[in-house]
Amino acid sequence: MTARLLWLDVARGLAVLAMLAFHFGWDLGHFGHIDPEIPYTDAYKAFGHAIAASFLFIAGLSLTLAHGTVFRARAYWRRLALLVGAALLVSGGTYIAFPSSFVFFGILHCIAAASLLALPFLFLPWPAAFAAGFALVAASFFARASVFDTPWFWWTGLSTFEPMTNDYRPLAPWAGALFVGVGAAKLARLRPAAVANSPHNIATRSVAFLGRHSLALYLVHQPLFFAGFTAVAMLTAPMHNARFEEACRAQCVASGASAQKCETACDCAAREAAREDALPDAATDEGRARLERIARACVIK
Repeated sequence: MTARLLWLDVARGLAVLAMLAFHFGWDLGHFGHIDPEIPYTDAYKAFGHAIAASFLFIAGLSLTLAHGTVFRARAYWRRLALLVGAALLVSGGTYIAFPSSFVFFGILHCIAAASLLALPFLFLPWPAAFAAGFALVAASFFARASVFDTPWFWWTGLSTFEPMTNDYRPLAPWAGALFVGVGAAKLARLRPAAVANSPHNIATRSVAFLGRHSLALYLVHQPLFFAGFTAVAMLTAPMHNARFEEACRAQCVASGASAQKCETACDCAAREAAREDALPDAATDEGRARLERIARACVIK
C-alpha cells in the first residue's frame, strides 16, 4: 500500500468512526435512552452533514487517484455496480423497516450518481471540477422551483421542501462535495507535498482497516445497532415494568386512593403497557400521553 493510499484509507476510516458515533447517538434517542429530540437538533444535524460531506469528498479523491491518469473501465464499472447494488439494498431494507420514510436517495445513491457525472471531469483541468462542485452547491440555494416538487425529481435536491426520509443526500448540493474532491485530488497531484506520509503504527493501521471496509461497515452497522438495542430492551423490560408499576402506585396513593385500588389499577396499567410495548417511548411526550391513557383506562375498570 502506498503512503498516499494509506492516508486516504485513514481519512475514510475517521469518517467511519464519526458515522458510527452519529448513528449510535441517533439510536440512543430512538430507543429512549436519551432525549429523543437530541438527534433532531441543529447541532446534531450539522454533525451528520459534516460526516456525509467528508465521505463524498473522499470519494472524489479516491475516484481521481484511481482513474485520473488512466481510466480503468473494468474497475470503475465494477465499483459503480457495487455502489448501486448497496444503495438498492439500503432502499429495500429501509422500506421494510420505515415504509413512510425509507431512503430513496441517500449517501450511497449520491456517491453512485455523482461518480458517473464526474467521470468527464477526471480528464479536465482541476478548476472545472471545482466550478461544477460549487455550481451544484449554489443550485441548492438559487435554483429551487415547484416543478421539482414531484417525487420523480426529489433526487435533484431542487424541490421547494425536504421530503420525509431517513437519509436525504440529493445531487444538489451533496454531489458538489465529490466534485470538489475530484478537483482537490487533481490539484494535489500538481503539488505532491500536499499529501503527507502517514505513520505505520497500529492505530493508523486500525483506522485504515475501517476505511478499506467502509461500505461493508455502512451496510451492517445499523442492523447490528438495532439488534443490540432491541435485545437490551427485551432483557430490561421486566425491570422497566417493575419501576413503572412502583412509580404508578406511589402517584396513585399520593392522590388519595386506597392502596388496594392502586395496586389493582397499576398492575393492570403495567400489563397493558407491556402488551402495547409503550414503555420504550416513555421519554417522549407522545409516549407519556399513551401511558396516561392506559392508566386512566385501568382506573375506570
